[in-house]
Amino acid sequence: MKPIKFLKYIMSLTLASLIVVSCDDSLNEPLENEVVLDGVDYTKTEDMFRLLTGAYAKLYELQWETYPLISVRGDDVDPNGDQEPLLATDVYRYDRSFWMYNSAWLNLYSDIIDYHANMEQIALYKEYAPNPAEADQYMAEIRVMRAFSLFQLSRLWGGLLIPTSSSTDELYTTEVSSREEVMQHISAEMDASIPLLPNVHPNQRTDIPGGITRYTALAVKALANLELKNYQEVANATGQIIESGAFTLYPDFYELFKIPGKLSSENILELQYSDLGQGSGQNFSYLYEFFGPNDYAPAVAGAGGGWGFWEPTEKYIKFMLDRGETVRLETSVLFTEEGIAKIKSDPAYATLPAWVSNETRDGDIIGKTDGSPNPRSIFSSGKHYLPSNQLTPGRTVYGTNKNFICIRYAEILLMHAEALTQGATSSVMSADAALNEVRDRAGLGDISGVTLEDVLNEKYAEFAMEWGIRFYDLVRHNRTEELDYDGRNYVEEEDKYLPYPLGQLDLLPQLAEYEQN
Repeated sequence: MKPIKFLKYIMSLTLASLIVVSCDDSLNEPLENEVVLDGVDYTKTEDMFRLLTGAYAKLYELQWETYPLISVRGDDVDPNGDQEPLLATDVYRYDRSFWMYNSAWLNLYSDIIDYHANMEQIALYKEYAPNPAEADQYMAEIRVMRAFSLFQLSRLWGGLLIPTSSSTDELYTTEVSSREEVMQHISAEMDASIPLLPNVHPNQRTDIPGGITRYTALAVKALANLELKNYQEVANATGQIIESGAFTLYPDFYELFKIPGKLSSENILELQYSDLGQGSGQNFSYLYEFFGPNDYAPAVAGAGGGWGFWEPTEKYIKFMLDRGETVRLETSVLFTEEGIAKIKSDPAYATLPAWVSNETRDGDIIGKTDGSPNPRSIFSSGKHYLPSNQLTPGRTVYGTNKNFICIRYAEILLMHAEALTQGATSSVMSADAALNEVRDRAGLGDISGVTLEDVLNEKYAEFAMEWGIRFYDLVRHNRTEELDYDGRNYVEEEDKYLPYPLGQLDLLPQLAEYEQN
C-alpha cells in the first residue's frame, strides 16, 4: 500500500460501508468480504456473527510490508532487495519519510479503527440478542485483535494514540500514551476479555476453527507484561496456559510451519489462508514471495519462487552450528551453494554437517545451479517456505495455502522460563522444565539451573525470523551489544523506536511534541 494520509484514509471507512463477511464452519471456506448496507435491522441478531468474521478477515489481511518492518532489526535476519530505507532500518539509520513506515502505521491503525466499528455495531445488536453473552464474546474476541495490533504498533514506535472508538475526530486531540501506558492498557483489556472467551484450544472451536480463545488473550497479556518487565504477571498468565493442558509442542518442527502444522496443538494465534483445495480460481493467501528465494529450482515443475528480500544472518547460522542444531537450523534456513561456500570460507566452519545442502528434504533446490553469483539472498527463511510438493496441484505462487503463525506454545514456555529467571514464582512449571520441553523437541539434551542467558539463547534458536522476538528480547534486557555485528552500531536511546512517519506529524502534532520530550 502506498503512503497516504492517516485521517483521510481512516475516515473513508464509514459504518455505511462496514466490511463484514460470510462464512461457514469449514476451514477451507475462508472469510470473504461483503458490505452491510444502510438501514441495518438490529433485531436480526444472527448478523452479529458476520461482523465477527469480518473482524477476522481484517486480522488476516496482514499487509506484506508490515511484518518485515516489525521483524527486521534483530541479529537473526537481514533484508535484501531494492528498498534501500529498509536496509538502512536494519542498521539503525531511520528515515521517517520512508513509505513503509507510514504504510505499516496506517495498516495497523486502520485495523484498530475497523475493530472499533465492528464492536460498536455488535453492541447495537446486543440489545435485541436472545443471548447477550454471545455478543460479549464476539466483542471480546475483537478486543484481542485490537490489542495485538496496538502491541505491534507500540513495539515499533513506543508511545501511541490509543483510539477508544471508530470516530477519527478524537485522534486530533488524543494525548500520546507512553509505551508503558499502552502495555498496561493492553493487559487491562485482556483481563476484561478473558472471562468472556471460550475456554478451549483455538483448534477446538467449531464456529471459527482456530479462532481466538481465552488462551490467546492470556498470551497477549503475557507479551504486554513481558515488555513491562512485570515478570510475575508473565508467569501467572503463561502458567494458566500451561496448566490448562490444552497445548503441546507439535512434534515435527519442520512441518509445523507447513501444511501439516495448520491449526496444530502448538498454535495459539495464526492467520489462516486457503486455496479452497482447488488448483485454480479463488485463493486467499499471504504474500510469501517477499521471503522466498529469488533463484529456485522446485521439485514440482512450474512452482514459483520469491523476491530474495529476507535473509537469515551468518551470525545466526554459525550460532546454530555451534550448538549442534539440526532440525531447527534446517527448518529456519534455506541454503544455497553460494551460502554454504561462504560459511565454509571461515576456517572454523570449513567442515559442515552432511545434511547441510542447497536441496531441501522435499527436493526443492535453492539458489542458482550454474555457479553464478546470486544478486540478492544466499540464504532464505525456511519458516516462510512451503515445499513445492505441498502446493495444491495447479497452484504455482510461492507459499500458497500456508498459514502465518503469530503466537505459539513454545513462546509461552520460554516466556514462563524467562519470568522465573527474573524473580517470578510458579507452582505450575519450573524454568528448567519449561526450557527443556522446547529443547527436547529440538533433539537437544536437558540442562539444569536455567539462567537468563540460557533462555535468551533458546529463544534465539527457536524464534529466528519470527515477529522480531530476538530484537525485542535483547533490547528489553539491555544486551544490545549483541546487535552490533557486521558494522552495525545500536545506540540505546536513539534506536529503540522508529521515528513517527513524516506524514503523521503534519496531521497529528502531538506526536512531534511527544517525540521531543
